[in-house]
Amino acid sequence: MGTALRKSPAPQPELYRFSALDYTTVGLYAAVAVLFAVAGSLLQPLLLRLSPDPTIAVYSVNLLFYGGVGILAVAAARRVASRDLSVLATRPWFTLLMVPLAVVAMLILTAILVTLTGPVQNSANQANVQALVQHVPPWLIVPLLVIVGPFVEEYIFRHLLIGKLSRRVNIWVCCVVSAVLFAVLHIVGQESLTLPVLMPYLVMGATLVFVYVWTGKNLMFSYFVHAAKNLLAVVFIYAIPPELLEQMQHVQP
Repeated sequence: MGTALRKSPAPQPELYRFSALDYTTVGLYAAVAVLFAVAGSLLQPLLLRLSPDPTIAVYSVNLLFYGGVGILAVAAARRVASRDLSVLATRPWFTLLMVPLAVVAMLILTAILVTLTGPVQNSANQANVQALVQHVPPWLIVPLLVIVGPFVEEYIFRHLLIGKLSRRVNIWVCCVVSAVLFAVLHIVGQESLTLPVLMPYLVMGATLVFVYVWTGKNLMFSYFVHAAKNLLAVVFIYAIPPELLEQMQHVQP
């Protein structure tokens, strides 16, 4: 793939070597993800001790998890993030135009492919997010779903799985692994891995992979696209009454 930011600074190979902090961050992320995928139902009584409201309990656990991993991710990727922000700052209009265009392209492609793969199926992950947004105020939701969560996922699925791993493995293999793992980890442990359920996450993962590589492995650009997509989803859920949203989800294409 070509790069849209051709006047990037000179390559800095040391920024793409795996560090001990990278392994620690990924190990924590993977361990917690596997724990909830394998023993999520067994952990439910423990979660309810945090709050009698299951939704608030889930929010608290996610905040602690993503907050902890987020601190490690920022520490591990701070030099790359700083460099990539500097690159984007030289082309502010490119960033302002291409971020929303990438989100729109993602939504259009998702609508087309979801329609082609069968009846619309609302995933358990999406249902959980909707329940979270409907029960938690925006000032608590936005930091988790729009700021911290997308950075953690872009750091792991794009910066590590493509930016760093491609030094050892073919970049096309890394891109496929990144998109597929991104989709699977949003579903696994919650429901069966069917194509209609996976498709929205596969399209989102593929789009983020594309913009990351297209911009010369710019972590912050893919992060901005991811954050913008999540922000749009949050605004959409807050803006539409729950009853109408439920009716819309049951409308067949």
